[in-house]
Amino acid sequence: MSDQHDILLEATGVWKSFEDHPVLRGLDLSVGRHQAIVLIGASGSGKSTLLRCINGLETVDAGRIVLDGTVEVTDPGIDLDKVRRRVGIVFQSYNLFPHMTVIENVMLAPRKVVGVPSGQARDEARALLARFGLETKADEYPDRLSGGQAQRVAIVRALAMQPELMLFDEITSALDPLLVGEVLDAVRDLKSGGLTILMATHEMGFAREVADRVCFLHAGMVLEQGPPEEIFSHPREMQTQDFLARVLV
Repeated sequence: MSDQHDILLEATGVWKSFEDHPVLRGLDLSVGRHQAIVLIGASGSGKSTLLRCINGLETVDAGRIVLDGTVEVTDPGIDLDKVRRRVGIVFQSYNLFPHMTVIENVMLAPRKVVGVPSGQARDEARALLARFGLETKADEYPDRLSGGQAQRVAIVRALAMQPELMLFDEITSALDPLLVGEVLDAVRDLKSGGLTILMATHEMGFAREVADRVCFLHAGMVLEQGPPEEIFSHPREMQTQDFLARVLV
C-alpha cells in the first residue's frame, strides 16, 4: 500500500443505488500517486459506477471520495469542472464529436475549459497525437477512423487536459480483438510515464502485466486486493477464485 502522503484518491464507505438496487455497498479504495490500479470483477459488480462517481458523473448516496487529500468530489457544492481538469475518463464508446476533426476534438476542452489560446492548443494537440502514432489522422473525421484509432484519439483528448488521474472504463470491450493491442499499448505508455491510472478491464493478461494492485469487486465492494501475482495465482476468496476460473479458461 502507498504511504498516506502519496495517496492521490481515497474512496471511503461509498454507497450508490439506482432506484432500489444498490450497486456500490460501502466501498473503500485508495489509489497511490503514479500507481496503476486495475479493477476486475463480473458485470454488475460496480466497476463502471465507481469510475463515474469518481469523475462526478454520478452522485453518491453516502461516503466520501477525496482527491489529493483536499478536494472532496462528493461535496454537493464542488465545482465538478475543476475535478474533471484533474481527473480524465475514457469509456468503451469513444464519444468523439462526429462533426469535428480529430484535432478539433482534442483541442476543444483546453480551449473552452482552460482558455488555452487556439494556436497553443493546436500545437499541443499535434504533439500528443504524434506521441500515439496519430499525427496523420489530425484532419480526419471520426467516422474515417478504425475503432482502435478512435479509442486512442479519445485517450489523447482526455490527456489534453493534463490530468493527474486517468480513469479507463473497459476501453477495449467494444473493439475488434485485432485492435485491442494498440489501445493497451497506449495505456502501457502512460503507465511507464508515471501517470496515475485506475482502470476497469476484462483483459486479465494486461492486468497481470501493468497493475501495481488488482482489486476484485464483488457485490459493490472491494472483496480482495493485492499485487497481480497474488490475486491471479493465489486468490484467497472463493468468489475471486470462481471469477478467475471462468475468465482465465
